Amino acid sequence: MRFKGGLYLIIRCCVLLLVVVALNGCSGMGGGSKNIDTPPPAADNELAPVTTMVESYGDIELPIEMTLQTKKSMAMRTDSFKGGIHVFTGNVQIASLRDYIVASMRNHKWKMVGEASYNSVMLAFTKPNKTCMVVLANNTGVMGKTQANLYVTVDVAAVNRLNPFGEPVKQ
Repeated sequence: MRFKGGLYLIIRCCVLLLVVVALNGCSGMGGGSKNIDTPPPAADNELAPVTTMVESYGDIELPIEMTLQTKKSMAMRTDSFKGGIHVFTGNVQIASLRDYIVASMRNHKWKMVGEASYNSVMLAFTKPNKTCMVVLANNTGVMGKTQANLYVTVDVAAVNRLNPFGEPVKQ
């Protein structure tokens, strides 16, 4: 049976489209390099993690959907200071991410000292020896992703009651 020119072209395009979709759907299945930012799958007897801890601070967390962008982040540690700029992206709504961060910081005894929003949202938190500023924005480079930039400072000397020269402070 012979197809008319137009019908034959439509069938070829549909078959080609199905092949492309099938190959694209399989592209994430093994073979390539693994994403080191993705947490390992949970064992049957474990619960899957629901949060991502930011660096080694222990009291700053984000939803598990947010992944660290290591090439855009940096951290610094000295005898009296630790901190850094930590960039995360994920498929979350800015408003729900803002609410999550505010609730999480409150649970970890951070005090919210400021908030500003227009196209992006900026949140400021403090603790006696720590500060954390969070800027949330739609990431223009990755469709549908939200970017969270966290600027964290920790005054280690204040925790250990040392002066800037590393000597104990007299009480």
